[in-house]
Amino acid sequence: MTEITVGALQLAFTADIDANIQAVSEMVREAAGRGAQVVLPPELFEGEYFCRVEDEGLFANAKPANEHKAVLAMQKLAAELGIHIPTSFFEADGPHHYNSLAMIGPDGRIEGVYRKSHIPDGPGYEEKFYFRPGNTGFKVWNGPGAKLGVGVCWDQWYPETARAMMLMGAEVLFYPTAIGSEPHDTSLDTARLWRRAMVGHAVSNVVPIVAANRVGTEHGQTFYGTSFITDERGDILAELDREETGVITATLDLERIKRHRAAFGFFRDRRPELYGRLVEDI
Repeated sequence: MTEITVGALQLAFTADIDANIQAVSEMVREAAGRGAQVVLPPELFEGEYFCRVEDEGLFANAKPANEHKAVLAMQKLAAELGIHIPTSFFEADGPHHYNSLAMIGPDGRIEGVYRKSHIPDGPGYEEKFYFRPGNTGFKVWNGPGAKLGVGVCWDQWYPETARAMMLMGAEVLFYPTAIGSEPHDTSLDTARLWRRAMVGHAVSNVVPIVAANRVGTEHGQTFYGTSFITDERGDILAELDREETGVITATLDLERIKRHRAAFGFFRDRRPELYGRLVEDI
C-alpha cells in the first residue's frame, strides 16, 4: 500500500457522554464513508473540557481503558468499520490518573495506550490537578501501510515529541486537542501559534500531520477549532474554520513522502552527539 487516507473530526461537546459518543460515532462513519482508514476525534471527547476548574468530584469520571464508555464505543465502531480510531480518554489506573489515548485497531482491539507526556497548568487548563505526567514514553503503532504516531494536545507544542516519534518510525503524526480562549487574557489568541507549531513539525520532520480540535463555548471558554491536515511540506490539504462542525479527510502518498524525507536529509544530517543539552535540567 502506497497511500493512506486519514480523517479528523471537529465538533462541540456537552456534559452528556452518550450524546457526545453518538455525535462522534456519526462523524466517524462519515469519515470512513469517505475512505478514511484512520479517524481522529478531538481530545477528551467524552464530555466538556473539565480541566478549566479543580473539582475533586470529577475524578469519578476516570476509568481504566477496558471499562471506559468512550473507549468501548470506539472499539465496537472500529471493528464494524475496519478502521483505526485513536481515542482520547480520562484514565484511572489504581490511584493514578492520566490523560490517555487508546489506539484502537480495525479489529476493535486496543493496540496500546499512550499517556500524555506534557501536562499544562494555568487558568482554564489546570490539568496538573487531574493528571500525572505520562509514564509510557512516546508510542507509534502499525497502521494501514504506515506507522502512526500520536501526541496529545500540549505535547504538540514540543518539537521533541514529534522528533522522538519520527525516530521510532512514525510516518504520519496525529494530535487530538482541546484548546481555545485564555480566561486570564481575553486578548490572547493562540490559534495561529497552535497551527504554526505543528506545521513546523511537519516541515522539519517531512511528515504529514493531522490535528483535531473542538469548537463551541463551555462555561465561558471558547474553543477555536481550526482543525487541519497538512502534508509533509507543511501545505494544508484540508481544514475547518473556528466554528464549523465537520469532517476533513486527505489521502497521503507514502512513497512520495518517503522520497521527500530522504531527499531533504534532515535525518541523515542529525548530530545527536551535540544534543546532550536537550536532556539536561535547566
